[in-house]
Amino acid sequence: MKANIMVCLAMVMLSAVNMQTLDAQAPSAAELLRRVDENENYTTIQYEGDMIIEYQNRRYVKTMKAWARGNTDSFIEFINPEDYGTKYLKKGARLYVYSPDTEEVMLISGHMLKESMMGSDLSYEDTIENEKLSARYTPVLIGSDTFNGRDVWLLELTAKKKTESYPKQKLWIDKENGDLVHYELYALSGAKLKEFTLLHVQIIEGRRFPVEYEMRDLLRKGSKTTFIMRSAVLDKPIPDAVFSQRNLER
Repeated sequence: MKANIMVCLAMVMLSAVNMQTLDAQAPSAAELLRRVDENENYTTIQYEGDMIIEYQNRRYVKTMKAWARGNTDSFIEFINPEDYGTKYLKKGARLYVYSPDTEEVMLISGHMLKESMMGSDLSYEDTIENEKLSARYTPVLIGSDTFNGRDVWLLELTAKKKTESYPKQKLWIDKENGDLVHYELYALSGAKLKEFTLLHVQIIEGRRFPVEYEMRDLLRKGSKTTFIMRSAVLDKPIPDAVFSQRNLER
């Protein structure tokens, strides 16, 4: 982790500089966060995808099929040879995993939620949050900047509850189309823990939807995970049976 004093100092200096770039036409912080929530919101989604994990000079590709309903229910089945038959079921705040090796279902809870999911830069804890960002964080617009050649608004979020996994977040939001092009997750001390960068957006059912992004867990040296979503279908009915214990054990 970076030295806390240096991180805090850098964030204060950045805020001071960027606040000068704001003008009377700048949207409110609440409006920007609402747009972020809406861009990534859906009734249901179905897709095939890859997690490309690069860790300590090694590369692993994990392929999956996934279904989700709102923020509460999801089902993932891995189909690459090394992980074939491994399944995850999320029901509300509970996350279950089925291992074909043991033929058993296990509830992932407690300290296990902090662990890496399938060796990626994503933790199990990152996958179980049900509420929108606007329900969990208080936003402040701290300025504007450019990111990868795009004009962006900079938004800083502070958690409303002490139980939040990441007490602070920082968001880079495209001024033109509202894409969340980059965001960073921080500890209460100000140390940066993780960062996510948008790589590709696809127009699905007339809306912009993020289908490829890169994530880094900064506590894992030499680690990067690229997530790619293919054949995504939004807002089509999914049978209840998909999100069942029976489907997990089948």
